[in-house]
Amino acid sequence: MPFNGSEGSQITLSRAIELTTNYRDANQGKILSIFLGTNILKKLLDQPESQGIRFYFGLDGEATRLVAVSADHNEDDLFTDGYLIADEGSSGPPHSGMANVLNS
Repeated sequence: MPFNGSEGSQITLSRAIELTTNYRDANQGKILSIFLGTNILKKLLDQPESQGIRFYFGLDGEATRLVAVSADHNEDDLFTDGYLIADEGSSGPPHSGMANVLNS
């Protein structure tokens, strides 16, 4: 089914807590979050044919990384010449903000 830009859905805080707790329990001592700023996300979304952003998980040594790439309506990643691919987000920890129900 082609992408139309409406994929994904809002979840409740209790579901978010469940998901992040499960991940933390299974990945103790590892990166729990990655922050990408507004500017890079807007650049990805503003690319020609972009219907949204696909996130890939990667490893840099032992560190979990997040690779973000725009995808078009055919569900294809947009990464040919001239298209932006994002990484280099701020990893948490240590950049996790104050302790809360999603990160502690």
